[in-house]
Amino acid sequence: MRESRKIVILQSLMVLLSVWLVNQLADKYRIQFDLTEEKRYTISDATKNLLKSLDEQVYFEVYLAGELPSNFERFQNSIGEMLEQFTIESGNKVQYKFTDPAQATNLQARNQFYQSLIDKGIEPSNLNYKNADGDKMEKLLFPGAIVSKGMNEISVNLINGNSAAGVDVVLNQSIEGLEYELAAAIAQLVDGTTKRIAYVSGHGSPDSLEIAGFRNTVLSKFDLYNVNLANKRELSGYDAVVIGKPTQPFTEQEKYLVDQYLMRGGNLIYFIDALSVNMDSASGEGTIAIPYETNLNDQLFKYGVRINQNYVLDVNSGQFPVVAGNVGNQPQIQMIPWPFFPVLTNFSKHPSVRNLDAILGRFVSEIDTVKAEGIKKIPLMNTSQYTKLLGPPVRVAFNDLRDKLRPERFTDGPKTVGYLLEGSFTSLYANRLVPRGFNKDEFIQKGEPGKVIVIGDGDMIRNDIDPETGEPLGLGVEPFTKTTYANEEFVLNILDYLTDDSGLIETRSREVKIRPLDRVKVQTERTKWQIINLVVPVILVLIIGALKWYLRKRKFASNE
Repeated sequence: MRESRKIVILQSLMVLLSVWLVNQLADKYRIQFDLTEEKRYTISDATKNLLKSLDEQVYFEVYLAGELPSNFERFQNSIGEMLEQFTIESGNKVQYKFTDPAQATNLQARNQFYQSLIDKGIEPSNLNYKNADGDKMEKLLFPGAIVSKGMNEISVNLINGNSAAGVDVVLNQSIEGLEYELAAAIAQLVDGTTKRIAYVSGHGSPDSLEIAGFRNTVLSKFDLYNVNLANKRELSGYDAVVIGKPTQPFTEQEKYLVDQYLMRGGNLIYFIDALSVNMDSASGEGTIAIPYETNLNDQLFKYGVRINQNYVLDVNSGQFPVVAGNVGNQPQIQMIPWPFFPVLTNFSKHPSVRNLDAILGRFVSEIDTVKAEGIKKIPLMNTSQYTKLLGPPVRVAFNDLRDKLRPERFTDGPKTVGYLLEGSFTSLYANRLVPRGFNKDEFIQKGEPGKVIVIGDGDMIRNDIDPETGEPLGLGVEPFTKTTYANEEFVLNILDYLTDDSGLIETRSREVKIRPLDRVKVQTERTKWQIINLVVPVILVLIIGALKWYLRKRKFASNE
């Protein structure tokens, strides 16, 4: 009996030591297998390299906790899973926790905490939903995080997607973008250098208050410089150059500077209006849109695109105020759907525009592609299928649009209004004389790989002025309804794409498929599956216990 007791004790100790050793090894060498079809638990090499390069702790505090509806619980779990991956890959340099902003002891403290999160840039979401018992619930959520490293911290909003698609789709799109949002926040804290963006001034481009929203947007992540091409000899030193809504001609010398910047592997963004229209003359019979003479058509043609001198009208549109009549001496303002202001929701799967929310365009022109050897042309955004093309001469009149918009009259189909061009471009000045004042020995005819983005709407980067206060509104904020569109996010995305050297932006291509349960079956068979899950395991344990008792009794009965 003593010998058998020693054996049992030794075996127990061996089991305990083995469990302890396995736990120690598992904690130090974490191994996992991603068996999902879309590899949702596998992070990109660019993210891994970023995490392995961390030299000190990065801390995430995620403000999404407490009682949540099931779809937000799934979102919360996805955030936790992604951050756990970051912890593993970084060698525990990434730490995180979830905090419920509503856990404050009293209303005043809670409201102060809410306001502090808003001040830090975390956008709240007012959620209305039904709980498991069918009761209506309302909760203020802050689906974002504060990321800190040392004494520095930044905020990141984790809900991103096309709000017109519904809550579940937006949450799924946000899950797809989690790796990029979280990794980009770390990269912003880690990277000591800031990318340099040049904005080409002059040529009638908007300045001062009209691009205050654009400036604030760009300066949130980049350094922004005003560049006057008339005083420059070259454009070296800038990571991207933005040409925004020019209304006056570029000289050949200025075009040559832009061309040679691209030949040296630069990145260009053109926001171009093909036509000019005076909205003050749009009442009554209306006015005719006049082509802008910017002298850029040949350059864009050489690079692979042509902006047509037309307007794309879209049933999916914003609104514009018009005078509907007078009461006494007071004009009565009425908001009418204005198809000249298309709301763009049809994006490609390219990482720079994937899962974007709606963008507001104003007097947008169609873009066609033309032959350009070695250049890859990627459409970024299209109008809806309910469009109408107005070719020259383009007449703009309020009276034409007072009736309700009828989709059957908008039958021209989706039109592309934004393109990305990539490759080794051929100079506009190949087989031509170099403009006066430049050394032809330094001329580059075939360039290094570069990128060009062309948008057929110069107003996409122009903000409006608040009619009540006279202050500039944010980029993409409609001045009369105060609706906020995703113009700001679009600008940041394309700048991130053009200036990203690490390949981190490619993580926005991640796809997570929705495999929803049948809600009708869930509701009708809820009780049955609750019983199965709660009762069947207990019954199985009792059966196994009874079976072991019976076998043990028979064994000892036979021994006797």
